[in-house]
Amino acid sequence: MGITGSIAAYKSCLIIRQLIKKGAEVQVVITPAGKEFITPITISALTSKPVVSEFFSQRDGSWHSHVDLGLWADAMLIAPATASTIGKMAHGVADNMLITTYLSMKAPVFIAPAMDLDMYAHPSTQQNLKTLQSYGNHIIEPGTGFLASKLEGKGRMEEPENIVACLEQFFSQQGDLVGKKILITAGPTYEKIDPVRFIGNYSSGKMGFALAEECANRGAVVELVCGPVSTAMQTQHPNIHRLDVESAQEMYDACMKLYPAVDAGILCAAVADFTPETTAQQKIKRQGDELVVRLKPTHDIAAALGKKKSDGQLLVGFALETNDEETNAQGKLQKKNFDFIVLNSLNDKGAGFRTDTNKITIITATDKQVYPLKPKAEVAQDIIDTLVNCMKQGTHS
Repeated sequence: MGITGSIAAYKSCLIIRQLIKKGAEVQVVITPAGKEFITPITISALTSKPVVSEFFSQRDGSWHSHVDLGLWADAMLIAPATASTIGKMAHGVADNMLITTYLSMKAPVFIAPAMDLDMYAHPSTQQNLKTLQSYGNHIIEPGTGFLASKLEGKGRMEEPENIVACLEQFFSQQGDLVGKKILITAGPTYEKIDPVRFIGNYSSGKMGFALAEECANRGAVVELVCGPVSTAMQTQHPNIHRLDVESAQEMYDACMKLYPAVDAGILCAAVADFTPETTAQQKIKRQGDELVVRLKPTHDIAAALGKKKSDGQLLVGFALETNDEETNAQGKLQKKNFDFIVLNSLNDKGAGFRTDTNKITIITATDKQVYPLKPKAEVAQDIIDTLVNCMKQGTHS
């Protein structure tokens, strides 16, 4: 990541933090002018790496290799990029470590311009940006959040979350799920008793959201059918299409509509097995010593999709068990026509509802793989690795 001498340099810390949170390893190269706006100490505290600024690190002849950096990186992001730096990049003026690193870069380069409107609109700046685009660089256009196809904008640097989204969007196009469409269910369902009460469960939706982000990061278009989760739960990737539902019936209707058009379904939601026979139209008042609520079965979404599954489609189920875990999971695998099932147990500490970690076993018709306790983002990687292998091997039922 390159940082140049712009007032927007403070936003670089936000970009770095988001990139590291998503698993990136970040090495910062900063221009001398950039250090006037943000200190290397601040940056290195975020990246856990020394900041590169000068050609020579000490007076003993040791130096920073811009060639090695160009070979090491998977991408180069220059944010903010001033008019001066853009001009030097366009014309190969290698008078600082950042420009020499850019000229040695073998990976894709992303540039987020940052300057006032008049400087940005000046014909020389516009020509330099066009020149950089002609070299194959990607301009993250101010005010749009998308890779620029034409040079417009107001000069200010794009917001950090949109810059990170641009990088994700680019790399998702290189992934092993490019061209695939995945249906994912997440969260609980609420079954109304009356206007203020419901039958529900403790599912937070975190596992389903992690799966959606992982699939999108690998290039898939994701249809996320989401039960009522916390308002803090938000999707990040632009390839995720979120549909919010409340009840098991609403989730069933959405899945039956969406599944025929997808390549795979991952049923991660904790769907209620029963719903009240009748829903009171007004709040039920306290009367007598007891209240009897009669329940009826909900639609079995997994069984319905298992019957609907066509050649070439995959279906993945989840089993959260408290006893006879593997036996119950294997029974579901066959009965629901899953290609594989993800088992976790409430008996495992750190697994299950409302946690940031999970401990799973992936069971197929012929094999099982036990995984240790991991953050749910890493668990999602293991599950999607299995899904991709199934797609490659054609092991769908």
